[in-house]
Amino acid sequence: MSNSVLIIDDSENVRDRIVKILESYELFSRFYEAEDGLEGFKRLLSAPVDIILCDLEMPRIDGFKFLGMLKSRPELQDVPVIILTGMNDRELKIKGLEQGASDYVTKPFDPGELVARVKVHLKIKKLQDELKRTNELLLELSNTDHLTGLFNRRYMMEALEKEVQRCIRKTGNLALIMLDIDHFKQVNDTYGHLQGDVVLQKVAAQLQKELRSYDCAARYGGEEFVAILPDSSLNEALFVAERIRQAVQGNIFHGALAELHLTASLGVACFSQEQSLSVDGFIKQADDALYRAKANGRNRVESQE
Repeated sequence: MSNSVLIIDDSENVRDRIVKILESYELFSRFYEAEDGLEGFKRLLSAPVDIILCDLEMPRIDGFKFLGMLKSRPELQDVPVIILTGMNDRELKIKGLEQGASDYVTKPFDPGELVARVKVHLKIKKLQDELKRTNELLLELSNTDHLTGLFNRRYMMEALEKEVQRCIRKTGNLALIMLDIDHFKQVNDTYGHLQGDVVLQKVAAQLQKELRSYDCAARYGGEEFVAILPDSSLNEALFVAERIRQAVQGNIFHGALAELHLTASLGVACFSQEQSLSVDGFIKQADDALYRAKANGRNRVESQE
């Protein structure tokens, strides 16, 4: 098993006994120990675990304060905590559960009961983790263009709306680049749609490579791509666009596409506070610049007028 457990108790004897019990059932591969809530919290930040067994009464930081500290860290809130208490006080147990504990075991505890409760919460944790991973995957799939791996148009529109609002609030810069592969219909007609997909994937990879980690690259539709560049002036975006154009032009294909010489046209716009543009208006500026690039001979970069 690759599970890990954190045992927080001011009694070394109690900690040793719990470790021996759990070792005998081979539930965990890693055991971490702490004498109080503060030490346990520090240990948790450096070594995430699958489950926590925590005493209520401890010096410095007790079990209740420890639960409160867990609430302050969203990434730790899904870790189940089984409270260990020598007090058979119903109100204290309820208080612990209300503050975020998943379960409790009264000391002196029965080894069988302890292991049974640990197994239950490990299973619940595993199911929760699987559900979280599935939801993350579904979200990624809903935001991603399946062919190129870039963000899709829907996600791009949402991201651009957020960046425009941020730009307005902070009076910063925001640039937009629109790219269209020149004569892409001829690529499909000459080499077939499967090879056309290879070209789209190649251009998408190059576009992503030329951008910063916090820029947003998306497939806008067909052979059109968009790049959102936060904190970028028009001149900075023009420099990036020219770099992308050269990268596309410098493509060397092999196999069926060996004779292909690919180029792209790009339009660049910078968001203007004075014009009070909508997102659609901002996109139109970049699209108009792209249209001029194509009208002026293609394989070039044009900016907003």
